[in-house]
Amino acid sequence: MSQFAYFPHTEEDVRAMLERIGVKDTDALYADVPEQFFRKHTCALGEALSEQEVREWFERLASMNPKLTVFAGAGAYDHYTPSVIPYITSRSEFLTAYTPYQCEISQGTLRYIFEYQSMICALTGLDVSNASLYDGATAAAEAMKMCVASVRKRSRVLLSEGLLPQVLDVVETYARFHGVEIGRVPVMDGRTCPGCLRAALASGDVAGVILPQINRYGLVEDHEGYAEMIHGAGALMVQYCDPSALAVLRTPAEWGADIAVGDGQSLGIPLCYGGPYLGFMAVKKEYMRKMPGRIVGQTLDKQGRRAYVLTLQAREQHIKREKATSNICSNESLMALWVTVYLSLMGPEGLKEVNRLSYDGAHYLKEQLLLSGKFEDPFPGKAFLKEFVLKPKEAPARLQERLQKAGFFAALCTEEGYVSFCVTEKRSREEVDALVQCVKEG
Repeated sequence: MSQFAYFPHTEEDVRAMLERIGVKDTDALYADVPEQFFRKHTCALGEALSEQEVREWFERLASMNPKLTVFAGAGAYDHYTPSVIPYITSRSEFLTAYTPYQCEISQGTLRYIFEYQSMICALTGLDVSNASLYDGATAAAEAMKMCVASVRKRSRVLLSEGLLPQVLDVVETYARFHGVEIGRVPVMDGRTCPGCLRAALASGDVAGVILPQINRYGLVEDHEGYAEMIHGAGALMVQYCDPSALAVLRTPAEWGADIAVGDGQSLGIPLCYGGPYLGFMAVKKEYMRKMPGRIVGQTLDKQGRRAYVLTLQAREQHIKREKATSNICSNESLMALWVTVYLSLMGPEGLKEVNRLSYDGAHYLKEQLLLSGKFEDPFPGKAFLKEFVLKPKEAPARLQERLQKAGFFAALCTEEGYVSFCVTEKRSREEVDALVQCVKEG
């Protein structure tokens, strides 16, 4: 170990630690790792390179990546990111301490978290927002735990099968290790089946129900009467949302939801090969103390000036350890700042314009694809915003491969054999027409 000058431990330190835990050498720490996983050769590193040479080397690597035009969604959307956002998010007056435990040196971070929370509350119509979670799927899992913690003596949560597959998988994984029983509610005729939900609630042991505002087929679900049905059974209603779409759709509060969760990626966060993203959560005020994470509040200092503080954080792991509401005690702070700047720049009218352009483009693409004669519509007449599914008349995998060779990332396959398409404000009419032409030529 002495060959690495930046390691702080001396040989004596290492020897003392090994003696304390009762092993001979550091190799013994890896005794449970199978032999075939050990590297038995040195790394084939070339000669040292200058900074310019390293940059050129990585540029050559990057040029090998295919640059595809994105017509896919499934929970991650290729919305436009205003160029000023990276500049603002790097400014030191905002990007202060990573975790703002000391409010006197973290006013920048506390301020934008407060603004972020306020904007999430404005989008959802609910009373309180936390300071963000890892992503939409983990936010849904935390909502599941909140339902069980809030509705005593019940440990069963219902999930709509209209939720995104990755959300279902993560929630069910959390449930398995927290002693929560999961029930599934099927989708019929393009929305979570109300009759099936009523039957599942009749058991009297349901703590909560998680429903998609926009389901995995891209369809906008009608949840009229669902809140009354769920609350009448003594359970909580959770709505999984696309926050960008909340600018034009009914809010979770208007549907009667108790908790709203989702992924903030659609609010200007680039796709970035899958992350980092941001999970949001907003709740009615009576459930505030059951929320994971922290809540930032506004107050006055001794001189009467506006100041920001951590109002609630006693539910976190670093304070309560195993008694914490959640083991997630880091918020996606930089991503929360990113979303805050995006929402500030776009404003209500900007968000409506984003949705209008996305809506127009998606409906035009669907119309043209159906006119090509290559698809059938499994959900005719159902409302959608920017994403939809069709049933192709050729093998979905072959269609996707052909589109990819033509430069399009589109036609994601579903388990039913449908393919999904998504159009955001970034896609031009020329790009849509080029995709349709590629389909026709096939």
